[in-house]
Amino acid sequence: MASIWTDENKFRKMLAVEIFACEAFTEEGLIPRSALAVIKNKANIDVKRIQEIEEKTNHDVMAFIKNVSEYVGEEAKYFHFGLTSSDILDTALSVMMAEAMDILISGAEKLKESLRKKAIKYKMTPMMGRSHGVHAEPITFGLKMALFYKEIERDIKRLKVAREVIAYGKISGSVGTFANVSPFVEEYVCGKLGLKPAGVSTQVLQRDRHAEYLTAIAITGATLEKLAVEIRGLQRTETGEVQEFFASGQTGSSSMPHKRNPIICERITGLSRILRANAMAAIENVALWHERDISHSSVERVIIPDSAILLDYMLDKIVVLVDKLIVNEEKMRENINITKGLIYSQKVLLELIKKGATRLESYDIVQTASLKAADSGKELLAELLLSDKMKKYMTKEEIEACFKLEYHLRYINEIFKRAGIE
Repeated sequence: MASIWTDENKFRKMLAVEIFACEAFTEEGLIPRSALAVIKNKANIDVKRIQEIEEKTNHDVMAFIKNVSEYVGEEAKYFHFGLTSSDILDTALSVMMAEAMDILISGAEKLKESLRKKAIKYKMTPMMGRSHGVHAEPITFGLKMALFYKEIERDIKRLKVAREVIAYGKISGSVGTFANVSPFVEEYVCGKLGLKPAGVSTQVLQRDRHAEYLTAIAITGATLEKLAVEIRGLQRTETGEVQEFFASGQTGSSSMPHKRNPIICERITGLSRILRANAMAAIENVALWHERDISHSSVERVIIPDSAILLDYMLDKIVVLVDKLIVNEEKMRENINITKGLIYSQKVLLELIKKGATRLESYDIVQTASLKAADSGKELLAELLLSDKMKKYMTKEEIEACFKLEYHLRYINEIFKRAGIE
């Protein structure tokens, strides 16, 4: 990924755009074939030399053109013929962004596969579902992983759309009117680079494309953060259901030798904030003045490569994290029983309604017993069996039947089938 964003690669991509434009002009009879042959044979770039020239020109494209001209010689008069800087910059950038997105999509696909394997392995491993951080009803760890599997699947779709949106070039001149370059040149160059012509442009490609690209990256980063935060929560000492892999010789704290902290998850959580900030900056770039101003340029030199490199790094780290995640199935089962049956309250409520009690009466009966059980430390089942109001509607056997873990997990297989996880 990093190699895509080097100055060397950027100028090589710009050179490719320029040479393809020369080929198109030659097809139109505007550049002699002999001149094209010289350009293609001699054209080259030297990054250090370009930087030296830019110190004087304060214009990177002009420095690039001068450096190439030093290699080409007299025929360099045809180089950059009829073009403006953004014809080269934006088209080359689109190629780089498309290449970077291919890497990101590949990384997301790897994570999807890792999550699929974890979901299948722990499909029927029961654990507590929590809402507001409080025990709600049982789920399975596999179901939790299946949720993230589907979310990264949606992220992949967004990334693919973003790649399609950015895979456009423009060779339309200073204000997009093709005044000094024909639409054929744009079509020719884009075709050679695997891009589509923008159709309508100004001096630049419109920045809604780049904003969508970076927003897709930011949303994917948010998914990784969500997964990281989930693992962090489940790794709390008092929860202890999962744990980041802790390598031999690894240190958790300079002062507390016992610490094993979820540092990868915390790192991913932090980096996702940068991706969101970069996406916001990209959105700010959309509203340029008239046919173009340069306010977007300095921002994009930071946010586009940074976001691509960061997400690539985050994906690489979280795939390893998921693959090596330590899952404590025994602790998950233990935590299910912490509330001593309170998690089955809804089942009791519904059975009371089926037996003829009103919803309000049913709720009052179960809530009263639940609060007593919680305050006394007794099992909810025991409190319900002592309730005269319960006895009015349900037998001992019917009450006990409400406290079955399997009841809550009976549709897990169907959920997996619907999710396409096999």
